[in-house]
Amino acid sequence: MEILIIGVIILFVLDYNQKVNTRKFIKDNEQYFKILKEDNYDFLVKAKYGEEVDPDILFSVRVKNGFIAIIVLIFLFLNQLNFINAILSLVVGFAVFKIQYTSLRSYYKKHLYRINSMLPFFLKNMEILAQHYTIPVALSKSISTSPDIFKPGLRELVEKINAGDSTVDPYMEFAKQYPVSDSIRMMRLLYRLGLGGQEDKHEQLVMFSKSVSSLQNKAREQKYKQRLQTMENKTMLMLGCTGGGVMVLLVLSMLTMMQF
Repeated sequence: MEILIIGVIILFVLDYNQKVNTRKFIKDNEQYFKILKEDNYDFLVKAKYGEEVDPDILFSVRVKNGFIAIIVLIFLFLNQLNFINAILSLVVGFAVFKIQYTSLRSYYKKHLYRINSMLPFFLKNMEILAQHYTIPVALSKSISTSPDIFKPGLRELVEKINAGDSTVDPYMEFAKQYPVSDSIRMMRLLYRLGLGGQEDKHEQLVMFSKSVSSLQNKAREQKYKQRLQTMENKTMLMLGCTGGGVMVLLVLSMLTMMQF
């Protein structure tokens, strides 16, 4: 333990005095560390923290924390350093590196319900804009009024369309970023709406509008069901507390009577 404390102090002093510049080391080898970077990491960071946070900075902190964990464990096992302990140090360091990503994924999964409830209203806005503009222009104009969590995905979608990708792939990638109910089907409808000519645009808009209205009704039903379930849970908790309190009072009364 003394060796571990001394090692941590030495590491902190060297890093503080920039004798060992971990930031420079990570930056110089950034292309190698990016192999470890998850494909959806940037999106998850923006989904949780917004666009004012730089994902690359947070990723560098992850790498630094992982290295620190490895070095600390190596100091801890210095007296009995062997192959198994070295592998254990690497595994723990990798686990520390993965902690933030796991937390981001957990946050995103917890908020999928919120995304699911917001998607129909985003699509309703798209329906209104599509009546006056082409789909690429409507998507571009929808960014400013869309929920913050949709903005990174929408910007990527618009950029790919403007770069000349006229396939359904950008729409499907957006749907995969927000894997909630009916997202893939609705993005396919939106893509087909963009392909249609002016002569059949009205018919496709009607079909798209019906689908959006159906999603909105489903979202309202889910919201009411959640409220009803919350009320039922509170009622059951109240009944349980009341019943438990009555039982406790009865037991106390019986014990009091037995004493007399």
